[in-house]
Amino acid sequence: MRHALFLALALMGCPKPVDPPLPAAVWQPGMALRLDRAPNARGYVELRGLVHVHSVYSHDACDGQPHDDAGVRNQTCLEDFRRGVCQTQDDFFFLTDHGDSFADNEFPEVLLFDASRGDVLVQRPSGPSANWLACPGANPALIMAGTETGTMPVGLEGHAAQRSLYGDVDNTALDTFHSMGGITLVPHVEDWTVDQLSELHLDGFEMFNLHRNALKNAGVAADLLLNYVDKGLLDGLMHPDLFFAAFNLDDELYMNRWGTVLARGHHRVTTMGTDCHRNTFPQLLQDGERIDSYRRMMSAFSNHLLIKPKSDGTWDDVELKEALKAGRNFGVFEFLGYAEGFDFVAMEGQTPRELGQTALLANGVTLEAVMPKVKGLDPTVEAPALKLQLLKARDGGWDEVASVTEGTLEFPVTQRGAYRVEVRMVPRHLKNFAGTRRAFFTAERPWVMSSALYVE
Repeated sequence: MRHALFLALALMGCPKPVDPPLPAAVWQPGMALRLDRAPNARGYVELRGLVHVHSVYSHDACDGQPHDDAGVRNQTCLEDFRRGVCQTQDDFFFLTDHGDSFADNEFPEVLLFDASRGDVLVQRPSGPSANWLACPGANPALIMAGTETGTMPVGLEGHAAQRSLYGDVDNTALDTFHSMGGITLVPHVEDWTVDQLSELHLDGFEMFNLHRNALKNAGVAADLLLNYVDKGLLDGLMHPDLFFAAFNLDDELYMNRWGTVLARGHHRVTTMGTDCHRNTFPQLLQDGERIDSYRRMMSAFSNHLLIKPKSDGTWDDVELKEALKAGRNFGVFEFLGYAEGFDFVAMEGQTPRELGQTALLANGVTLEAVMPKVKGLDPTVEAPALKLQLLKARDGGWDEVASVTEGTLEFPVTQRGAYRVEVRMVPRHLKNFAGTRRAFFTAERPWVMSSALYVE
């Protein structure tokens, strides 16, 4: 009934309705939980999804075989992608396909549109801008196009008149992408200088990238693969959806460049890049699924956007892109658990300033951050140890200015600057899923990472 209602609304030009709250459920690794999408006290709805995703329209996806010699798309890989979209119950996906495949194909194909599967296009005067990908028995997810070529514009509403522009790294190209409805991002901060991240006409860049992180943890991954997976010794491994618990998720280079750009007065949204290609770890884990299946990669972490729905409670790519461009977002490593109740706002006198906005010191500013809890946490297990940190950008990184281990942090601001929140976790609640690798679950790592608020 819900799916039929959505289709009826979509065919009338309306996106899907905002969902009612869900009943409580006890969470365990591999279980997808949908967010409570009731508007918060300030009227924002929290949606979850991915930024930086590769499909069959990237040349190096699908083990380097996204299509055969006749140009027929890899159906097995495409089905894995669609399954992953639906199984994670994420709301949105900003595709970032590589230019040599993306530019050679047209809209709405690059939106993965398939009318025979019940997909519904979002139509603009210029043509289709997004695709509601149908999920049998579940809510659809909104698919938007983009490309990781020279830079990484996302949410493009059509192709550039000159497609060679995708490979250009200059403000002319970035301004063109803005005119096409795009949000201008760059991936892989390690490949960009502070000056580039500051001076180019960018909306933002990544605070985390899984491909980069996997390379940093190559030794740990090799140990797990060579000494366990390849030898069939899977019983000693942690739960398959906790594979990345072995990785050190902190990246000093990313933090340093992020802090430096903001400390120099530039406002940038920051995203977490999944960078999934289904081309890296084909080995099967205990559940019979390859390590890098789209579902497993998509469910590891996500970006959360705070959107303002339309007057009728619906939303589409317009609301998503407005929130992303404004910087109303934070990232969550959901393989550690879904974060429920997180909030970060600046009170300028009695006026709230959201993530990405600027509050004025002259009016009195207090930063307020709410510690989240693990949604559906099993009450019979040891609770995770949590720490919420308020961090201030400086040239060379970030300084902690306050922290709490529970409740709400309230910090009266006396200095201008860029502030963000990070919730760190020791995931003791996952020890029962650790196998013989319990040491991985006694180390602290980031769980929630917000974009910045600014005080002037």
